[in-house]
Formats: sequence, C-alpha cells, structure tokens
Amino acid sequence: MSAVADQLNHVLQKTSRLIALCNALQEENHLLKVENQQQKVALETAKSNQADLDEKIRVLKLAKSIEGTSEKTLDIKQKINEFVREIDKCVALLKK
Repeated sequence: MSAVADQLNHVLQKTSRLIALCNALQEENHLLKVENQQQKVALETAKSNQADLDEKIRVLKLAKSIEGTSEKTLDIKQKINEFVREIDKCVALLKK
C-alpha cells in the first residue's frame, strides 16, 4: 500500500508543479500580450510621425523647387528687359 501512496504523492507533486508552471506561463502570456499591445501603439505612433515627416519633406521640396523657379524667373525677366532695352536702343538708332 505504501508504494501506491508514494506513487499517488508523486503524481500529486507533479500535478502541482504542472499547475504552477501553467499559472506562470499564463502570467507570462498575459505580460507578453500587454507588451505586444504597447509595441503596436508605439508602431502606429511612429508610422504617424513618419507620415508627418514625409509630408513635411514633400512640402519643403516643393517650396524649394518653387523658390528656385522664382529666382530663375527673375533672371529670365531681367534678361528679357535687357534685350528689350537693347532693341529699343537699336530702333532709336535706326530712326536717326
């Protein structure tokens, strides 16, 4: 009978260890789920920030291209004005 009682105690001890291990794993699983949710929130925040920064880069590139164009336009207008003055001088000389 003692052998049966020993085996029963052994089974009960193993069962207790398995229950404790199961509880520990459930707690770890819960903690990992919480951490996973936090990481998802952090990822969404990072994606949002990246989208904002991408938009700012696009706007800055557009502004820079317009700024460069306005300088080129100003140079072109000045050249045209110089040519018009030159033509006016030539026309004035032809009239004399």
